[in-house]
Amino acid sequence: MKIIVGLGNPGAQYAQTRHNVGWLVLDELARRAGASWRREGKDAELAEVRLGAGVGAKVLLVRPLTFMNASGKAVAPLMSFYKLGGESLLVLQDDLDSPFGLLRVRMGGRHGGQNGVRDIIRLLGHEAFARVKVGISRPPAGWAVPDWVLSRWREEEKADLAELVRLGANAAEVWATSGLAEAQGQFNGTDLRPKPPAPPKPPKPAPAGEAVPTGRTLPDAPAGAAHTGGRVEKTEEG
Repeated sequence: MKIIVGLGNPGAQYAQTRHNVGWLVLDELARRAGASWRREGKDAELAEVRLGAGVGAKVLLVRPLTFMNASGKAVAPLMSFYKLGGESLLVLQDDLDSPFGLLRVRMGGRHGGQNGVRDIIRLLGHEAFARVKVGISRPPAGWAVPDWVLSRWREEEKADLAELVRLGANAAEVWATSGLAEAQGQFNGTDLRPKPPAPPKPPKPAPAGEAVPTGRTLPDAPAGAAHTGGRVEKTEEG
């Protein structure tokens, strides 16, 4: 058994906010598996699924209902009940420190200001669990962090968002079926940001013995004159 947790806030008003991208990835996993959700007390919704081809890997999908800052209350009791270590836990989260368009798979590390991850670390007592981090960028000038993470996706971001959700779900499936290293190898190069234009190629050197154009032309010599070096001289009359 493995556990995949999607971080977010409950309620329709938060569904399409940046802080809920972990829920979006979890929902994509549940959709693929045809999951049936069941309520687990007041703190979580759960779905037992098989991910991957064939028999697949047995995975418990967890959607915390505690609001972001208390996410550990939904996760720690399940880890204890199933007697699982950190290697069996994957958290799907938003990441302020990554630009929008970037997807990363990481093992361990500090919470980086993500309060859901902070609370899971606090209640588990360690940081040794994997994360799929979906970049949401730092807030623009004039925005406070709480306002930014609870803001809705802009219309022009939605196509890339759909692709990030799809790739995040793929990464979670690979983690569950083939392990962390394979998921990192396949998905840590994911970057949907526009690529900068390639620098212009330098001109090819002229072949030996061929004049190199300078962009300048010499004036026509006046009648009866010849060019000598850079000077104009009169020819001698016989």
